[in-house]
Amino acid sequence: MTSQRFQGKIAVVTGGNSGIGLGVAKAYAREGAQVAITGRNEKTLQAAAKEIGEGTLAIPSDAGRVADIEAAMNRIKERFERIDAMFVNAGVAKLAPFEDVTEEIFDETVEINMKGVFFTVQKAIPLMPKGSAIVLNGSINAHIGMAATSVYGATKAAVVNMAKTFSRDLLERGIRVNVISPGPISSALLRDIPQEKIQETRDWIQSQVPIKRFGTPEEIAAAALYLTSPESAFVVGSELIIDGGMSTL
Repeated sequence: MTSQRFQGKIAVVTGGNSGIGLGVAKAYAREGAQVAITGRNEKTLQAAAKEIGEGTLAIPSDAGRVADIEAAMNRIKERFERIDAMFVNAGVAKLAPFEDVTEEIFDETVEINMKGVFFTVQKAIPLMPKGSAIVLNGSINAHIGMAATSVYGATKAAVVNMAKTFSRDLLERGIRVNVISPGPISSALLRDIPQEKIQETRDWIQSQVPIKRFGTPEEIAAAALYLTSPESAFVVGSELIIDGGMSTL
């Protein structure tokens, strides 16, 4: 029997058109929520909306542009009037050796992963009542020194810190903020790898994970729903690392 913890609730997932975001959005819908998703790709947005279910609001939006974020929040306000649960997931991972990082890679990564997270939360707050909750999507790269991740890891370290500082800022409003830091997730990690290198890359990554497998969007979704449900009412400013032991064992 499926739980209906989010019956009558409004859930928003940024970057909900693929990977972890899509998995989280589908989980909210299964538990009764009305769902809004954002993403940059109109085609994948519409496909995701069909997967999530009837009534899903799909909003084209670039998380690196404050004007787009404001426009998305206006659409959500017009349709649903409020936000009860939000998973701030939109992000990019432009991995490159340190010496090959360009200004373009640096700026895009910072704009989406840092600036985008900051202003998404800021612009959503007026729609969030007391008792609502936010989960940010971080990464284990906030904690480990992995080659070719210097800019990405720095932005995710900022996201982990924002979960704490936002929590303090929003305490009196009764809005909780927490962060999930996933390790390698099957649906998202290999999409930018050349086809001929996918199996080699997959094998290498799995060799770094103590339990010898990738995580799944469903496993991240279970955590996101817990952290935005009343069951986690005493969890504030915390980080949940979900990485098969990769960063701790």
